[in-house]
Amino acid sequence: MSKPRVMVVMPAYNASRTLERTYADIPLDLVTDVIVVDDASHDDTKEVANRLGLRTLVHRENLGYGANQKTCYREALALGADVVIMVHADHQYDPTRIPDLIAPILAGEKDMMLGTRIADGKALEGGMPIWKFVSNRGLTTIENLALGQHLTDLHTGMRAYSREFLENVPWWLNQDGFVFDTEMIFEGVACGYRLGEASVPSRYFDEASSVNFKVSLRYGFATLGVTWRYLLHKWGIRRRAQFMRGAGQAAHPPTGLAERYDVYEGSPTP
Repeated sequence: MSKPRVMVVMPAYNASRTLERTYADIPLDLVTDVIVVDDASHDDTKEVANRLGLRTLVHRENLGYGANQKTCYREALALGADVVIMVHADHQYDPTRIPDLIAPILAGEKDMMLGTRIADGKALEGGMPIWKFVSNRGLTTIENLALGQHLTDLHTGMRAYSREFLENVPWWLNQDGFVFDTEMIFEGVACGYRLGEASVPSRYFDEASSVNFKVSLRYGFATLGVTWRYLLHKWGIRRRAQFMRGAGQAAHPPTGLAERYDVYEGSPTP
């Protein structure tokens, strides 16, 4: 039996100061490939990724966090990934926890795994702002009630997916902004996939990206909007293709975004 192809995808934006540190923490004995998608950064993110020898896709214009992930997953699937881990390139999440995150997927027990910052009770110690902690707890509680789940952190930026999940959950219908992550969770549950979580400590520091209060407020309302649309779908009041397995698949060929980015094969510096 061949070894599963485990790939890390890193959505990146102005991550030149943190990308190398993030990459250094990835357990390369388990990971087959690392893909960086640069969302038209204004710094040297592309050059750093190239120096590290990483396959790098660079958007020709800034398309948004969700659009970045769409490029990530298209590329990983096209390269034959069996498991895909999404890790932010800003070193806020700890990639050394990847083995814990992917183990239930490799064992066939889960289809999507979330890297929770909350389960170990040290989120505030890691520097999470109190307003962000409170809003996370509030939104996660509401979402758990809607989904019938008992997860601790539904707003984490480190996740892992099985190939089966990414081939059938219609993420290609998602929005291009931050609420993409929320949509993935609701779609996964709606399509009958199994979700789990593993503890992944996070750290908040000047170089780590963190959206401000205004953006977070918009994200919070967008999350409630997804929750409401999911409930209407679940109750049969207004069915949505977004929550149906494989919906709109014909509209997203593997090269569907190819005109939006350039591909660079990394050339590691000796």
